[in-house]
This record gives sequence, C-alpha cells and structure tokens, in this order.
Amino acid sequence: MAAINSPAANNAAGTSAAQTFRGPFAIMTSLFFLWGFMTVFNDILIPRFKEAFTLNYFEAMLVQFAFFGAYFIGSLLYFIVSATTGDPIAKIGYKNGVVIGLLISATGSALFWPAATATSYPMFLVALFVVGLGFAMLQIAANPYVTILGPERTASSRLNLAQGFNSIGTTIGPLIGGWLIFQYFSRTGAHGADSVKVPYLAFCIVFVLLAIVFFFIKLPHIGEGKIERGAGALKYPHVVLGIVAIFMYVGGEVAVGSAIINFLGQSTVAALTEVEASKYVSLYWGGLMIGRFMGAVELSDMKKLNKQISLVVIPLLAYLLLWVAQSAPLDALRGGSETGVFAAWQERFVQNWAMFKNYLPFLALCWLLFQFGKSQAGRTLMIFSTCVVVLLLTAVLVGGKTAMWCVVAVGLFTSIGWSNTFSLAIEGVGIYKSQASSLLVMAILGGALLPPLQGLVADLTKNLQISFIVPLIAYAYVAFYGAKGHRIGRKDAAA
Repeated sequence: MAAINSPAANNAAGTSAAQTFRGPFAIMTSLFFLWGFMTVFNDILIPRFKEAFTLNYFEAMLVQFAFFGAYFIGSLLYFIVSATTGDPIAKIGYKNGVVIGLLISATGSALFWPAATATSYPMFLVALFVVGLGFAMLQIAANPYVTILGPERTASSRLNLAQGFNSIGTTIGPLIGGWLIFQYFSRTGAHGADSVKVPYLAFCIVFVLLAIVFFFIKLPHIGEGKIERGAGALKYPHVVLGIVAIFMYVGGEVAVGSAIINFLGQSTVAALTEVEASKYVSLYWGGLMIGRFMGAVELSDMKKLNKQISLVVIPLLAYLLLWVAQSAPLDALRGGSETGVFAAWQERFVQNWAMFKNYLPFLALCWLLFQFGKSQAGRTLMIFSTCVVVLLLTAVLVGGKTAMWCVVAVGLFTSIGWSNTFSLAIEGVGIYKSQASSLLVMAILGGALLPPLQGLVADLTKNLQISFIVPLIAYAYVAFYGAKGHRIGRKDAAA
C-alpha cells in the first residue's frame, strides 16, 4: 500500500486523479448503488418476517443481527489474516477482492430460495449472514479504493459522492421492495416468506453478472503491492476512536431505519399501513442520498460560487427525483390499473405533495448546517450528528406527526456520517489503509447489535417511541468524534 501513501505518491494522485481515475471511480459507484439497494431490503424483511413467523420485536431485529454480524465476522477474519500474513488486498488486488465479495453475496442470495421453500426463519438468517460476508469484502475493498482515487484532502468528497449513489439504491429499494414483497409476490393463502424468493434470486443473478464484468475490466493498481504484518493500524488513536464511531453511526442509522415501518404504524404516531409506511422508509433513505450529494460538493475543491449554486440546485433536483420515484404507479406498470401509466403517475405526483411539502423545511436546515460546517469534514460531522440527537430527542418526547417527521428527517442529517467518519479515521495511516478499513468495516457490527437492543428496549418498556434513546446515544458519540475524537493523538489532524 506504500505507493499511494507516500507524499510523492499522494501528489501524483492529486494531479492525475481528475483525468486518470474518473472511469474507475464511475465503475465503483455501481457497487455502492447495489449494496445500498439490497441492504435496505432488510427494512422490508423485518415486518414481513415478523408477521409471517409471528415474531416479537427482538426476534424480528435478528435480521439485522445476522446481516451486520457477518460484517464483523468477515472483517475480523480479514484483520487476522492481515496481521499474521500481510494485507490480502495487497496480494490479490482491489478488483479480485470485489469479485470474491460479489460471488459470496450471490451464494447468500441463492440460499433464500431453499429457506423460503422450507419456511425456516433460521435458514433466512443464515442466508443473510452469507450475503453480509460478501458485502464485508466489498466494503473493505471499495471504500479505501475510492478514497485513494485522488488526493487525500478530498477523500471525504469522493466517498460522499460514491455514498450518494449508494443512497439512490436505498431510496428506490423500499419502494420496489415494499411493492414486490408486500403486494406483487404476496399470494393469498401462501406463507408470507414465499414473497422473497424471486427478488433474491434476481439479486443472485445480478451479483454473478457483476462479478464477471469486474473480472474482465481493467482497474488501476493504486496502492497495491506493499505487504506488512502486524496490527499497525491500531497504533493510531484516531483509528481506534473511529472504529467506535463507525459502530455507533451504523448502529444508529440501521436502528432508526429498521423501526420506521412499525413506528409509523402506531396509532399514537401516524397509524399507517406497512405499504404506506414503506414510502417513508424510502424518504428516510432518500434523505441520505440528498445529504451525501450535498456533502460531496461542500467538501470538494470546487470554486466557492459554483459550490453555493450546486448546494441549492443538487438538493432540489434530488428532492424532485425522490418525489417522482415515490409517485411511480407500480400497479399501473403491472397492468392492474385502468388508467394510463403517465396519467396515474401525474395523479400520484400531485397527491404526494401533501407529504413532500413537509420535507422542505428540513432541506433548508440541511443547507444552513452545511454553511456552518465550512467545508471541514470533522466540523460538519459534529454539527450534523448533533442535529440528529435533537431530532431523536424530540421524537422521544413528542408524539404524533411531529415525532414521525423528526424520525424520517434523521436520514437527511445522518447522510455524511459514514463518509466523513471513514475518511477521517483512515487519514494519515500510510500503508495500513486496508487494514484500518477492515477494522472500520468490522465496526459495522453496530448495525447488528443496536437494532436488537432498541427492539429489546421497546419490548421491555412496551413503548417503541422510548426505544429511540438507543440511536440517540449512538449519535451523541459520533458528534464527539467529529468535534474532537478524530484529532486525538494526531499532531497534523485536519479539522
């Protein structure tokens, strides 16, 4: 990994990244889109399995435990191999790491078919675990690769942009997933688990096709070749604190997203059906899309005037895209509507204004917070995470539509959390970038532990609203890391 991490190499990357590495970066964004699209399907599986297998909240949240627990196990194995024999990415290359991750994920997706045939919840959890193992490998390879496709000072910008495409997947995922699983493949008289067979078979096919594509394309071998043994990444305090921050961030983000459908279905909040609530899950993840694209602009080297124009135009375009996607007449597309597709689309577009107009004040607040962030990754992370804490505290203390919108708006302000935390944590670690990446990906374990913990709090208190105290505490730590944690032990820490 030494080539890109020496000062000379960093300078070389900075001068050529805009010309040489745009193609590889564009190719990598397809991976970010795919795992975003598929990860958010878990939010659909939770209420589906809860009903189909008669589960309580804790048992239903084991979906996230199995999926994100695999990130921990896979990353732990990677770290052990890295510490004992040297960095595997340095040996096999980023491209081969991506291919291996895709094939593992394809295997896990294929296991959904026998799990549904046997109507076995434990088998579904095993299948999700295997998919998670594949995604762990993808994360370990893709995240640091994106950060080194250019100068280190704009790593947060590139990762936010890549994560923006990830969020496009998480935005349309609940819409398509909710329709497919709750409506299109939900046959009367059949067990509820049957509705997931075809969607995950399709995922399997897509993973295999992508693995073939990545096997044959050419990607630059940046940073590969230097193999170091030992746990050198752990000697950096900001990496260790960053591991905890990623744990808290992912756990908080997943916990909120996992609880939205059941939360909005409560009579004291909005009393929405599962299909209606799944639209707000899409709006939650759509907020991440908007915020990440804004973060990519704000943290870039773009000229000040162009940056300010983009910070207005981009969120409005993304907002419009989200509105149009939410209004898609899926029933008409299937052929179940007597009206034309475009007429039905227009009608739903107008109807959805009642929902989307309530989101505009949060967009304005997001723009304002980016101004306060002053293009500094740590400062922006602190401000946005503090905002999430305030939103969740309001949701805990207040019921009704106010609580609903506070929870949905969390997605917009948690948007830059992963990219800023990850880039700050691997900054300045030299040849240990991939090893530090494996440790950070290992911390995705937070997505496995905090949602069940929130579910347990909800079961014990008989109050799902109070359980949002769990992600609230998690985001409080992320705010600390943005304010101070990423500086600890570093003389040259960036703001």
